[in-house]
Amino acid sequence: MPTVTFPGTLSRTATGDVVPPAAERARPRAVDRDPVIAWAGTAAVTLLAAFLRLWNLDDPKAFLFDETYYAKDAWSLVHHGYVTGYVSDANDKILSGNLHGLWTSDPSMVVHPEVGKYLIGLAELVAGMTPFGWRLASAIVGSLMVLVMIRLTRRITGSTLLGLVAGLLMCFDGLQLVLSRLALLDIFVAFFTLCALSCVVADRDWFRARLSRAQRPLTGVGPRLWWRPWLLAAGVFWGLALGTKWAAVYPWVAFGVFVLVWCSGARRSFGVRTGLVRAVVVIVSFLRSPLARRRIGPDAVWLRAALTDLVPIAAYLVVLPLLVYLASWTGWLLHASVYEQHLSHTQYGPYWGSYIEHDAHGFFPELWQSLRSLWHYHHDVYTFHTKFLNHSTHVYQSNPLGWLVLNRPVGVDAQLNIAAGAQGCTATGSETCLRQVLLLGTPALWWFSTIALIWSAVCWVGKRDWRYGIVVVGALVTWLPWVRYDDRPIFSYYAIVIEPFLILGATLLLGEILGRAPAGSTRRTVGAAAAGAVVLAVIVNFAWFWPIYTDGLLTQSQWIERIWFHRWI
Repeated sequence: MPTVTFPGTLSRTATGDVVPPAAERARPRAVDRDPVIAWAGTAAVTLLAAFLRLWNLDDPKAFLFDETYYAKDAWSLVHHGYVTGYVSDANDKILSGNLHGLWTSDPSMVVHPEVGKYLIGLAELVAGMTPFGWRLASAIVGSLMVLVMIRLTRRITGSTLLGLVAGLLMCFDGLQLVLSRLALLDIFVAFFTLCALSCVVADRDWFRARLSRAQRPLTGVGPRLWWRPWLLAAGVFWGLALGTKWAAVYPWVAFGVFVLVWCSGARRSFGVRTGLVRAVVVIVSFLRSPLARRRIGPDAVWLRAALTDLVPIAAYLVVLPLLVYLASWTGWLLHASVYEQHLSHTQYGPYWGSYIEHDAHGFFPELWQSLRSLWHYHHDVYTFHTKFLNHSTHVYQSNPLGWLVLNRPVGVDAQLNIAAGAQGCTATGSETCLRQVLLLGTPALWWFSTIALIWSAVCWVGKRDWRYGIVVVGALVTWLPWVRYDDRPIFSYYAIVIEPFLILGATLLLGEILGRAPAGSTRRTVGAAAAGAVVLAVIVNFAWFWPIYTDGLLTQSQWIERIWFHRWI
């Protein structure tokens, strides 16, 4: 039945019945009064993002930065079932169109899981082993990130306008643009993490809506909701994120805890008068104290409440992601014997032969042997990342504490000393031209978003608003874990996984600046002008840096105008 809501009052149905506050909170915040307009706006911003990311995608026609590894690894993965080695001059031959005799039969020691490389390889199957082909998957995923960002923000804020603003901010971010035009893995991690986050937020609404349909107040612990379709989707996306890079483990754990807390809070608001903390205390007391077991009776409802949600959450958000992750190694498992023969003794780990039964026969013995080999392979990869890299350096490595303020971008390509007249260079005198591709976020966006992150922390504590908790916790768990690895080469473009949380925080702050609908016309006008100025500044700033995002031709003086700090060189 339709409801009529007045600011500061309880909702009432059309017949005058009061809607309980819990049921009011369970109603969706974003209801499509005109879904055609909402989806048309979403499609328009997404198509704009796709155009910017696909435009001249094959330029520069070269292997840029770590594309030299992932593009070739992906090609061998989809053709051989596992990553193989290649001849020393493979890059030159590939760029000349010669793909014959480049890959060997020996396996290669890859140091990241396979999902991202599978996606790159599938695009290469469609578009060919060319710069366009190996970058196509990144461009598609980068464009889809904008779509997901719009719908997530719209769900959280209840505003189609703010959802479109969030999409525009991501569309016009330089870091997201450049990573969408490169065959690197980080854009895939960011995409799957964003999709998983969107699903757990959708599950929050779905869960509360189901509780609101039950009898109120709830008796006992309320309904047992074993079927959670949004959590099922979230589990798949978390598995894909982990299967691209292990860095996804931190947001995976953090938002698994969030889901459990949200479920506990939802049941409390519908009549279960205690929550997760009490349940944990009861469980610990039960395990540690025989005397406490005598008092478990009165508290059993809280134990049942915790287990009622804990079991499906564990199944969907722990077991399922691990199964998806393991499935992503199917190609490796089917060819484990090749690795056992050629990589049994690596510089990172023990000799595998001492752990492997080479005479295993039958499906289950061979599967067990392959799983043991995969476990030792993971040990070698972990050793590579935590110990081997500690002794190396890179000119573009950066301290993660400065990532949010763009302390050290990554130059992925540079063509220097282009003479006047060559390639359209308009330099005069002794000046020459150059081209560059720089992995640098749009400064106006990142600096405003850093302020918004601080604001979000204040609002989370002061208002106890769960939306700001997503921003703060999401940003911290995708950012601060990198601090412990600042003694080895890590790069600022890893911050692409942080970006959706920063943009969400920036959009929430813009919503505060804009003001609520009941505000006076003067307040709304001033707020709209201020918020619009921020968005316009991001777009103009992006346009200014466009040449160094896309390998544009610049004179030396034009390039210097865009390199605002010495550390950007």
